[in-house]
Amino acid sequence: MWELSAPVLAGSAGLFIGTLLGFAARMGDFCTLGAIESAAYGGDQRRARIWGVVLGVAILVLFAAEALGLADITQSPYHQIAFNPFAAVFGGLVFGYGMALAGNCGFGALVRLGGGDLRSFLIVMIMAIAGFITLAGPLSPLRVALFPEVEAALPQGFGHAFSRLTDLPSLVFAAPVGIALIGLAIRHPDLRGNRSAIGWSVLVGLAIAGAFIATSVLHRATLNAVPVEGFTFTVPLGRAILYLMTASAGGLNFAVGSVVGVVVGAAFAAAWRRRFRWEACEDPRELGRQVAGASMMGVGGVIAMGCSVGQGASAMATLSYSAPVVFLSIVVGALIGLRQLLRGFQSV
Repeated sequence: MWELSAPVLAGSAGLFIGTLLGFAARMGDFCTLGAIESAAYGGDQRRARIWGVVLGVAILVLFAAEALGLADITQSPYHQIAFNPFAAVFGGLVFGYGMALAGNCGFGALVRLGGGDLRSFLIVMIMAIAGFITLAGPLSPLRVALFPEVEAALPQGFGHAFSRLTDLPSLVFAAPVGIALIGLAIRHPDLRGNRSAIGWSVLVGLAIAGAFIATSVLHRATLNAVPVEGFTFTVPLGRAILYLMTASAGGLNFAVGSVVGVVVGAAFAAAWRRRFRWEACEDPRELGRQVAGASMMGVGGVIAMGCSVGQGASAMATLSYSAPVVFLSIVVGALIGLRQLLRGFQSV
């Protein structure tokens, strides 16, 4: 049925859906740290509530696809690996604090890179290196000893736990959650009246769900050669760099394609809005913070099994146990970092 190899099919899917994600994120001004900062210090919840629409749409579409047999949510790593609360909290805190220092997360850095921000290129590179050092390099034995990853006996998600207890489809649990998130988001008057922001939010949510659906279809069609996965931007940054350096066909996968796709999509959006411009770091202190922050995000993202998008959007869309714990830890870590930076600025 498939004439192309499994790696090429997966990489192409990642490139296509990643381009949509990068374009929508740039057009809709999505930024996890920006949303946290605006809500905490700017008194503006609109950017934070946008993620309610994103998550609501992703949850509804993904679980509806599962009910139709188009998605294998339980085959995703968020359900295959047993929930480790210590790794979730520690990794989330480290990632969130690093995100505040760097001024962006891995996904946000890719989006900004697409607009010509060379500072984001540094964040991507450092985060990729730190992530691989933690995943398979010198820090790997320590990570495994402190935060072992154990294969789960049962799917690690609230929707599927509900299904086991009631014998009802997981969609019965997921649908009210998704609808509630969308309702909570559009209750905000500034967001409710902004059709453009809602439209881009819906497209981001569709892309988040689409990643799982596409890889699920390929997983079956290629006899499990393509793993089921969603968008995440910690380890995939390193995998993309390795593939681009070696051009190894075996290294091509959905994650690699998604990284390239996000940059391409963001570049299209920046050009469309006539906002593409080259930017670089002029402050040595800012450069130091970004290097330190990117390193922490690489370490924290691997330990937590995902970044602000990997756990905060993709894992959340599957209603995994780890998602809310990691995401709240990221928010707390970011708030600690932002407060420290604010105090530093006030003392200057």
